[in-house]
Amino acid sequence: MSDACPKMKIRSEHPCFGGDHRSVARIHLPVAPGCNIKCGFCERRFDCVNESRPGVTSRILKPVEALERVRLLRAHPTIGDKLKVVGIAGPGDPLANDNTFVTLELVRAAYPAMTLCLSTNGLLLPEALPRLQALGLHSLTVTMNALTAAVGAQVYDWIFYRGKKLAGPAAAGYLIDRQLVGIEMAVQAGLLVKINHVYMPGINDHETLDLAVRGRKLGVAMMNILPLIPLGRFAGCQPPSEGEMALIRNQAELILSQARHCKQCRADAAGLIGQDLDLNLLAARRSA
Repeated sequence: MSDACPKMKIRSEHPCFGGDHRSVARIHLPVAPGCNIKCGFCERRFDCVNESRPGVTSRILKPVEALERVRLLRAHPTIGDKLKVVGIAGPGDPLANDNTFVTLELVRAAYPAMTLCLSTNGLLLPEALPRLQALGLHSLTVTMNALTAAVGAQVYDWIFYRGKKLAGPAAAGYLIDRQLVGIEMAVQAGLLVKINHVYMPGINDHETLDLAVRGRKLGVAMMNILPLIPLGRFAGCQPPSEGEMALIRNQAELILSQARHCKQCRADAAGLIGQDLDLNLLAARRSA
């Protein structure tokens, strides 16, 4: 492990990258249902309105509907002026869905000053990066839950790439290689890059600090360590305690700046972090 470094100071309005999440609003547009990998803990449902976790949305939007969703939030009397960030975080992988790019094009044309971002598993990042640059993407989150193929084979059930479904250590190793290459390319292209990492005690916890070191070497701006939500194949696993999460974040922060205010938001989250608005309800009221 490399020498420790002080916490990096991030200069960005983006509430997930060190900006003031109490005064800057963001919106996630759920236009990307398809996914090209299967994480063992992933369980996606599109109608769980009471659940707040990644991969959940009340419904999938078409690009024109997504743009209307942005307009709806912009018209909100108290939040509208605070909306600075438009992102796509699923509910699948944004880069595996062409509607991601269509939606970003529409938003960029309608709101040229808006900060655009997305969250991806990174499998398609190297080849998609030129399109993202052309759209003026500001920031990028890559979820990396393993640093070695052996651990990755425990986390991922399979990956789907170029028409082939692959599984086991070889598939996990290929995914990890693509993630690292994509991250390096994105940093060199000038994007603000964050690594998300689902912390799973007894599975990938021994790789977390090494991942922070690797991210720092690649020029990553920030890391977000998230506790496992025990679902899917990991439904019987014990999630990390608050004490465990505080310890690993404190250790990792000696290496790489840490995001501590993340609420593991839904794919259709809108508003201030931790104070999301129900835009379906707002839309219904406006049309009544």
